[in-house]
Amino acid sequence: MREYLDNGMRLDWAIAPILQTVEIYRPQQSVEVLQRPTNVSGEDILLGFLLQ
Repeated sequence: MREYLDNGMRLDWAIAPILQTVEIYRPQQSVEVLQRPTNVSGEDILLGFLLQ
């Protein structure tokens, strides 16, 4: 994921359905790990997008 971010990607999610986790990658930030989220927002990159 870091390679994608290093090349311009602004937001990336790694979804692990079996573990029920979502890792959120953003440039120059630590990875945020959500445990059993009910939804994931597209933030200011994909305005109005909500993954349930």
